[in-house]
Amino acid sequence: MFEFLKSFSCNRGRAYLFNNVVNITLGRQEERLMLSGMHTVEDIFCCSCGQYLGWKYVTVHEKSQKYKEGKFVLERWRIVDEVTEEFNLDARPSSSDAENP
Repeated sequence: MFEFLKSFSCNRGRAYLFNNVVNITLGRQEERLMLSGMHTVEDIFCCSCGQYLGWKYVTVHEKSQKYKEGKFVLERWRIVDEVTEEFNLDARPSSSDAENP
């Protein structure tokens, strides 16, 4: 099951922060100035079709942004058509079975 950690914004709308993603290849590392400051990132591409999907935070330079290191951002508009049948990215987390008596 996929779980996103936080909703982000990108140039074309919403994006999501994930701990892990699969079936991707990574681009070269580069320094990129983003709204939250300077970060070292690698672009993420689909390993099957090569389409750009988002980026991976390699290193962040501000303490308040350290939680992003090693995590992946997928731009919703690039993935939503493919995943809406599998899971709903807009779904709100609910209690797990373990929490229910």
